[in-house]
Amino acid sequence: MVKAIILAAGKGTRMKSELPKVLHTIFDKPLLGYVLDSVKNSNLVDYAFVIVGHKSELVKEYVEKNYSAAKTVLQEPQLGTGHAVSMAKKDLENYDGEVIILCGDTPLIKSETIKSLIEFHKNNNSDITVMSAIFENPTNYGRIIRNKDNSLEAIIEEKDACIEQKQIKEINAGIYCLNWAKVKRAFSELKNNNAQGEYYLTDIIKWGKENALNVNAYTLNDNNEIFGINSRKHLAEATKILHDEIIAKHLDNGVTIVSPETTFISPETEIGRDTIIYPNCYINGRNKIGSNCKIGPFAHIRGDVELDEYVKIGNFVELKKAKVKSHTNICHLSYVGDSEVGENVNIGAGTITANYNPLTKIKSKTIIEDNVKIGSNSVLVAPVRIKEGANVGAVGVITKDVEPWSLAVTRSPLKVLEGWVKKQLKHD
Repeated sequence: MVKAIILAAGKGTRMKSELPKVLHTIFDKPLLGYVLDSVKNSNLVDYAFVIVGHKSELVKEYVEKNYSAAKTVLQEPQLGTGHAVSMAKKDLENYDGEVIILCGDTPLIKSETIKSLIEFHKNNNSDITVMSAIFENPTNYGRIIRNKDNSLEAIIEEKDACIEQKQIKEINAGIYCLNWAKVKRAFSELKNNNAQGEYYLTDIIKWGKENALNVNAYTLNDNNEIFGINSRKHLAEATKILHDEIIAKHLDNGVTIVSPETTFISPETEIGRDTIIYPNCYINGRNKIGSNCKIGPFAHIRGDVELDEYVKIGNFVELKKAKVKSHTNICHLSYVGDSEVGENVNIGAGTITANYNPLTKIKSKTIIEDNVKIGSNSVLVAPVRIKEGANVGAVGVITKDVEPWSLAVTRSPLKVLEGWVKKQLKHD
């Protein structure tokens, strides 16, 4: 299996943020998470080394919490991209295989592309393969210089390129695949004789040619995949690109999205055919929505939600960590979190599952069994179970289990004071 090195040490000055650049999010998922997931989902990479620097403890915490097949390696001081890769040499000292190098701020890179790069590298018996792209306007990018046999001769930076070389539209995309046993020595021999005094990863191309290695370039099909995030504007642009791809996928799969421009769906969300998503819905995290459902308008699904078929989620409903079985309605202005909801349930408007104890900071579960009816403006104080067929009267505050086919009512008896209004007016 292949190993990955992901460069994630930069501060991201243009983000103007205290947060490390790679921890900024799209659909509440960090940029670094997208890269790590694409590497993992290629099914060719079994471990990743994340090179960290600025506020390394935050990046380390995220990686350790979410990825068992990855570890962080500190780059201190930060002396360039070539120096960053060399930080993994100790961990890879006895490794004899391929290493893929990526940037942690390119969240749109796809696992299929990573797989294709690795396969190209192996099929061409390459020692070094760099990913390239064709840009109509290649200004400011390093140009790919090829030999007559189509192998890679050099990467020439714009400032060093002659007029003829500047006309080349093929550029360096910044992703590499290396035969580690043959190339690892380069990271001890790179020079920093440049204005910045840094060790550049691109210099391994020149090193490879000087050492008679087989050096090639693999051309990317979709330039959006190497879109790098360096500013909040870039973050918004990447979000728009990903948004459009996700919406198009669901439309092609038979989902009706009434207002694509106001609907936001995370890439980890699955939606069955003939489901309708109404305008102004925000769906983030990992979710599975069945067929023939109706969502929204103005619904918020926050992740870890599973909806069976024929579920209706009303307007201004919020769901989080909820499993809902078929033919159930959760009506407008309700919050259902940390819950299991059965079949043929009707949850009235304004219902809340009170799942969080602010004193103990513990979240508890609400279980609503089949055929239950919850009246409007009810509060279900977890942990609590509403058993099969039970009804909860409107404005109920339920603090203990309700037995099957029972009616639970907690509101005070209605009092009507006749003539009260006229008496008050007379006093005035």
